[in-house]
Amino acid sequence: MAPENNFPRVTFEEDIKESLKVLRQGGIILYPTDTIWGLGCDPTNESAVNKIFKIKSRDESKSLIILVDSLSMIERYVKDCPGIVFELTEVSDSPLTIIYPEGKNLAQGVCGKDNSIGIRICRDEFCSHLIGRFRKPIVSTSANFSGNPSPENFSLIEKTLIDKVDYVVTWRQNDPGRSVPSPVIKIHPDGTIKIIRE
Repeated sequence: MAPENNFPRVTFEEDIKESLKVLRQGGIILYPTDTIWGLGCDPTNESAVNKIFKIKSRDESKSLIILVDSLSMIERYVKDCPGIVFELTEVSDSPLTIIYPEGKNLAQGVCGKDNSIGIRICRDEFCSHLIGRFRKPIVSTSANFSGNPSPENFSLIEKTLIDKVDYVVTWRQNDPGRSVPSPVIKIHPDGTIKIIRE
């Protein structure tokens, strides 16, 4: 579905095509999400995941989150998806990252040491379109070097980081709005919930 806004449609379509090309080749994209700008790759490609850690100088013991476009996609990457997830996603009117007890079908390094996996259903027009065309989730980790502040918009992303990725999405680069990371909650195997980040 084509976006309806003031940006040229050709930019949107070209960004989607180039992003897909890079993702399928195991490369890294710098892209706008439903929250802050992020570094993305194919979460089923271990080589691509390792590149993300190297670019960010991030400890490989730290897990990543993935973006999906639907509940059905979550079920392909989570073992025994708790029923409460359906309720949470229905009532949440803003981006919400949920950490599930056990991930599956993902490259090493994406899940945590306990095999938990953080996932967010992304309703952003660019991300949801990209994920739908890719037919897989996309890694999303903040576009900053490990330990540095997360960029609130594209203008705050360090050039040295930009230079390390394979493709930089042009969509929303000129958006001056200030974005923040999503809240994060963790669902335990017994269905209880813990707030990780408000």
